[in-house]
Amino acid sequence: MKRISARKDLLGDHLVALAGGALALSLLLVIGLVVLLAVNGLASFWPRPIAELELADGRRAMGEIHVRETATVQRETTGPAETIERLQLKGGNRDLTGADFTWIDDREVRSVTYPADAVLLERREWGNFYGRLAALRVGDRELAAGSDATWRAFHELQPAKEREFAAIRALERGPIGTINRRIQALERQRRGAGVKGLAEAERVSAEQAIDAELAALRQQFETRAAELTALREAWSREVLVVEAADGTSKELPVGAVVRAVRPNELGLGGKLALYGSRLWEFVSGEPRESNTEGGIFPAIFGTVMMVFIMTVFVSPFGVLAAVYLREYARQGPLVRAVRIAVNNLAGVPSIVFGMFGLGFFVYLLGGSLDRLFFPEALPTPTFGTGGILWASLTLALLTVPVVIVAAEEGLAAVPRAAREGSMALGATRFETTWRVVVPAAAPGILTGLILAMARAAGEVAPLMIVGMVKLAPELPVDGLAPFVHLERKFMHLGFHIYDVGFQSPNVEATKPLVFATALLLVAVVMVMNLAAIAIRNRLRRRYATSAV
Repeated sequence: MKRISARKDLLGDHLVALAGGALALSLLLVIGLVVLLAVNGLASFWPRPIAELELADGRRAMGEIHVRETATVQRETTGPAETIERLQLKGGNRDLTGADFTWIDDREVRSVTYPADAVLLERREWGNFYGRLAALRVGDRELAAGSDATWRAFHELQPAKEREFAAIRALERGPIGTINRRIQALERQRRGAGVKGLAEAERVSAEQAIDAELAALRQQFETRAAELTALREAWSREVLVVEAADGTSKELPVGAVVRAVRPNELGLGGKLALYGSRLWEFVSGEPRESNTEGGIFPAIFGTVMMVFIMTVFVSPFGVLAAVYLREYARQGPLVRAVRIAVNNLAGVPSIVFGMFGLGFFVYLLGGSLDRLFFPEALPTPTFGTGGILWASLTLALLTVPVVIVAAEEGLAAVPRAAREGSMALGATRFETTWRVVVPAAAPGILTGLILAMARAAGEVAPLMIVGMVKLAPELPVDGLAPFVHLERKFMHLGFHIYDVGFQSPNVEATKPLVFATALLLVAVVMVMNLAAIAIRNRLRRRYATSAV
């Protein structure tokens, strides 16, 4: 017996060691993934020096040297392959050369220098420009000439251009946007006056009142449009003359330049400040150039808002279903069949839920809402098209099996003595369930919600059908009544990764953004999960029993 017991202890020690090794390996893989994303994503914001290359044929090229590698090439179809050393140069100037990156054979490079006056211009369109500053002009009048004088004049002028651009965006999204929405609403009301069964006199009176308000609004719109035109002319009045390494000149509006940098002159403090500025723009700014540059704040906002709306819907339905199955339903073949069905739903491909959401939520519910409450807007749908509400409900259906299973496990872990003690003190079954059992099972319920939130944040396939888009110019929340617009489409971090990584025509330039966005998605999921875990641990300490 002692020998058998010793063998069991030895086997148990081996299993414990195996479990610990598996846990350590899993943690290492997770840490390795995060490090990989951080190195490849966050490092892209660090300023690189600008190199100027003189080639053997006399041509010059300027840009950031990204990669040096050994490659095997075959110059002739019948000749032997040869091994060469080559470098990848990010030369920007897409509007001049047609490509951001070029490969250059090391044997063709005669010299490499790092001129102090080499400048990087981060533009609102056409990506980066690498070259030198030549002059700053207003019409035919030259404000500055030469690299250093233009550099100083540009930095004196740029803050004013940024304020003008902010004023343009505020005018577009504020007064002009409000007037446009009001005009659209009045036009819908005018169309609706003819379908509401009003008497002829009432209809004519309503249409005349609407026409008068429309005329006033259109006059306001003309005034604001003229103001916007004046702002745009002032914003683009000053022109920056720049020269590429090959001597090609180009004129750029000063307002079109987001940031001008001379990386070869920057010290450590300047590089850290530039790194922080780029990182903040990435987190808080709006995308530019078809999502390949700028920030991803709309995608962050859309992801977080969708997850929270999904949680609001999935929590009560999942918990109520679990409470009924565990506390009220008579255990038998029917309940077992329901549990099997719930477990099977957890394994259904997510795209199937997306198709269901499109047919049921968008076309059936959304179309019915449009016919009942927005007939004047038809055939343009209001709720009968994809939106953040339908996307959240679709993900709620997708994740409700996880919540039900976890909530049932939490309810089953509550000791029977807790139920019997409550009922012995005179509490009804309902009071016992909702004041004793459910609070004690809250840690298990929150575990299900944590898993549901993590899965919902990373889902992409169903959202592509029910409301997620590549670029959403308006957030689902703004300062206009009713302030929360659940019918609007939205951006999502998962789809942003897919779009930038696989749909962009400039894959090399967007590769760092893929890693940075993936790291941010992991960070968003971790923050939401840690918040839920903190709440769960607090509830666990509060309702601690011998079995919970």
